[in-house]
Amino acid sequence: MSKSIYTNEWKNSSNIYEVNVRQYTHQGTFNAFAKHLPRLKEMGVKILWLMPITPISKKERQGELGSYYACSDYVSINPEFGDLNDFKNLVRQAHELDMKLIIDWVANHTGYDHGWTEEHDDWYEHDAQGNFTEQHGWADVIDLNYQNKDLRAAMIECMRFWINECDIDGFRCDMAHLVPLDFWVDAKQQCEAIKPLFWLAECEVPEYHKVFDATYAWKWMHATEKLMKGYASLQDVKNVLKEYQDYPQGALKLFFTANHDENSWNGTEYEKYGEAAKTFAVFTFVWSCIPLIYSGQELPNLKRLKFFDKDEIEWNNHPSKLENFYKKLTTLKSSNPALQETGNINVLPTDFNESVFAFLRFNGNSKVLAIFNFSNKDKLKCMLTHPLLGGNFTHLFSDINYKLSAVQTFELQAWEYIVLWC
Repeated sequence: MSKSIYTNEWKNSSNIYEVNVRQYTHQGTFNAFAKHLPRLKEMGVKILWLMPITPISKKERQGELGSYYACSDYVSINPEFGDLNDFKNLVRQAHELDMKLIIDWVANHTGYDHGWTEEHDDWYEHDAQGNFTEQHGWADVIDLNYQNKDLRAAMIECMRFWINECDIDGFRCDMAHLVPLDFWVDAKQQCEAIKPLFWLAECEVPEYHKVFDATYAWKWMHATEKLMKGYASLQDVKNVLKEYQDYPQGALKLFFTANHDENSWNGTEYEKYGEAAKTFAVFTFVWSCIPLIYSGQELPNLKRLKFFDKDEIEWNNHPSKLENFYKKLTTLKSSNPALQETGNINVLPTDFNESVFAFLRFNGNSKVLAIFNFSNKDKLKCMLTHPLLGGNFTHLFSDINYKLSAVQTFELQAWEYIVLWC
């Protein structure tokens, strides 16, 4: 594989699609999910992230099938999904369609009946009574001890297994900040001795960008949710965005309106955002970040998926209503150079700064103008001014062409979004 595929330009133009294998199809297997790959390719998906594919601990199991995140063996396949050859075939098919595939890596803890509990007791944390312990209130897992050098070496060897055996393209690292940064430094060095990889961390610690290409934008999601509930202002959301712009150069934030945790435990994007769900989804593609689509958002899926039990996504109404919506966004993200340059966001003052957020991005002759009404107020007439506003633009969703001037007026309805590009 050429290293050039993981340049900053590639990362800045990419997107991630999270795959909940158990719930994706009636069969809940790799082979059944693979039938969706051509559809996802057509939708513009670049990186597939599979939730953990390893076997699930039976001891202290939650629900009937248990949590993906209670691993019982780091180098085996969850038999729910198929076998190792099925997974290899899935990776191969994804690569043939020019998609990358990363796997969820749960390094902080294992399930109670992982083989290491019998073979390497000292690889785990213990309480005062000498029992396995866990620090965060998760009933089905126990914490690993990263003071132990042998544990570190074994964990890295397990990660290397999936690169060597299956040719995966990277890792989404669960609760990455609970694992020491110096471990991830070593892991990246040893794993990338095999091939270049993409690294995504579930954390918001700027220092972790020493290793990771992207980290979660939890603060943005929580701020937008509070905005919808009336507990925060649009300025509070902008403050979070400013904080992210102070991250190390080249650091990417993963923006999302749903993921497996949010959907199952806190509600779908429609529960959180209501009629603004698509408005916030558009924002995740045109701001400087890497956007995430969760399994079924293209339907759209309107239900919370059970976490520990079978609860399949209902793909009855294919083609899905929002596939073209996401295709337009992924295509703009991957093709327009204005969205691939991270430092070129020009926030434009409006007549309603407490409700309307507008910005212009440009790179050479390429431009993207994005305007959002983050309120339930109609007929907000805003005048925008910028010398680069002049020119011929195309509306992303209607394909209508517009000739704009350096001073231009727009009228927005409640929760409306306008994306113009050239």
